[in-house]
Amino acid sequence: MGERLIEEYRGGSLENIHFGHICGVDESGSVVYRTGDPEWVTFMRSAAKPFQAVPAFAHRVDERYGLSDREKTIMMASHRAEPEHVEALESMKRKIGVDEEDLACGSTYPLSGQARDALLLANKPKRKLYHNCSGKHLGVMALCKGMGYPIQGYDGPGHPAQQEILKTVAYLTGCPEEQVRVGIDGCGFPVFGLSLRHMAVGYMKLACPDLIDREDVRQAAVTITRLMNEYPDMISAPWFICSQFLRDPNIVAKGGAKGVYCFGLKKERLAFALKVLDGSEEEWPLIIASILEQIGYDNRETIDRLYRLTPTEIKNDGQTIVGENKAVFKLKKV
Repeated sequence: MGERLIEEYRGGSLENIHFGHICGVDESGSVVYRTGDPEWVTFMRSAAKPFQAVPAFAHRVDERYGLSDREKTIMMASHRAEPEHVEALESMKRKIGVDEEDLACGSTYPLSGQARDALLLANKPKRKLYHNCSGKHLGVMALCKGMGYPIQGYDGPGHPAQQEILKTVAYLTGCPEEQVRVGIDGCGFPVFGLSLRHMAVGYMKLACPDLIDREDVRQAAVTITRLMNEYPDMISAPWFICSQFLRDPNIVAKGGAKGVYCFGLKKERLAFALKVLDGSEEEWPLIIASILEQIGYDNRETIDRLYRLTPTEIKNDGQTIVGENKAVFKLKKV
């Protein structure tokens, strides 16, 4: 069941409990903070996107196709198909020279309510480009074209591009390749199951690329982290935790579906991975704000931004306070 992370109260009564696990590691990869089980295995989902982009940057296919920084950034994104996202995706598609029909992800409407409603009012159809993983797909398609891999089947676990991504995930997280569990994500890509400890190790290396031995992978990590910090709204949207969290240049972070979140702290040389066991994402800001407070993080502005995303006060539709959210876990220092 994990440990209690968040409790929600209404009218003074406990209404909901969110259980989970948290793991924090230092630069040696050792567990230094924990709540619950650091060895809990789960799928990274979209928290893997920075690692899935590494091969494209390591082979410099972004330079080959003259991608702008915004276009490069959307390779790591769970974008909301806001106009600036779609503009970057359209340009990227043209530069790489692929057709939208070649994308393996499904056709959807944008995750942005405003963008979706505008399309519905205009009687516009769903598109593959609106899928929140389409930037990742285009990045891997660029890798395929640049390396001479076939585009057909680029989403399959046995495809050369996906095999290179798997090896990259194993290399950066320290999880032996044969121990990485492989499933299929919502967008059709292989998705990787490994322990929270291994996920945290991977984010430790993104935050502190000097820990990476291979020069090509190290430079890719430097570029990826820089882009995520410089263009945070390309990663998701201003109202979502990833974009707000990445506004702090000391942090590299990315969430994944079903309650997984990972982040690394550059100056402190620490990284964390967490899993909310019921798969909820609403609790992420409260959990992460509490982690930062408990370790004595010195950027109060970042913590306050997180609390604004998920306030401790629960209000009804008339903005009357009717309850409260509480982070109830205590990090254990190992």
